[in-house]
Amino acid sequence: MLSLELIEFFKTTTAKLGIEISDEQINKFSKYGDLLLEWNKVMNLTAVCEEREVVIKHFVDSITIVPYIDVQKCKKIADIGTGAGFPGIPLKIIRPEIEVVLLDSLGKRVNFLNTVIKKLKLEGISAIHARAEDGGRDKLLREKFDYVTARAVAPMNILLEYCMPFVKKGGYFIAMKGSSEEVSYEKALRELSGKVESEDVFTLPESDITRRIVCVKKTDFLSTRYPRKAGIPKKNPL
Repeated sequence: MLSLELIEFFKTTTAKLGIEISDEQINKFSKYGDLLLEWNKVMNLTAVCEEREVVIKHFVDSITIVPYIDVQKCKKIADIGTGAGFPGIPLKIIRPEIEVVLLDSLGKRVNFLNTVIKKLKLEGISAIHARAEDGGRDKLLREKFDYVTARAVAPMNILLEYCMPFVKKGGYFIAMKGSSEEVSYEKALRELSGKVESEDVFTLPESDITRRIVCVKKTDFLSTRYPRKAGIPKKNPL
């Protein structure tokens, strides 16, 4: 469980993002943190192993996308390459009315995610074991989401091909990145029917960690050429 000091710290940092967090939500985050650190002893879920760092680098960082999501328009969101559940599970805790799908390529991580979902008694959230390239061609997932997000999974030209296939026409992909982008991704935007609507750089509250959030609107249906077969987007980026 989070200490009283960490709980107050968590409340203060989320308040700086304009988000009010309830005691019930704090309790869920606390249980989530316990499970993360417990499972991390036997499998590689995170390099962050200190509770305060978990709060800042995982919980608060994940919550930074909340102001970018129009809850009136967002009924369903997918978190691609979710890893240990970031930002998808924190988003679900803060906005329980949104249906969330977590997608990850590693079965062991999906087992962890299902344990968290069960222990936290979260409803309207599921974890899927699949590579992004395969999920993006699944008719049950392709162009079915109002919003799609991913956190620091790959450079933008690769990330767009992983994520845009899941986004509905008129929906949004929200990329959570570091302070700068090392590659051009204009070609990827053209090929994948994307248009950058906003790009914000900021520092996480109570830290010196720089973050960047890029919001990409999907302007049209996606060509059946994309996504390409598993492994090709990484080997031969757009």
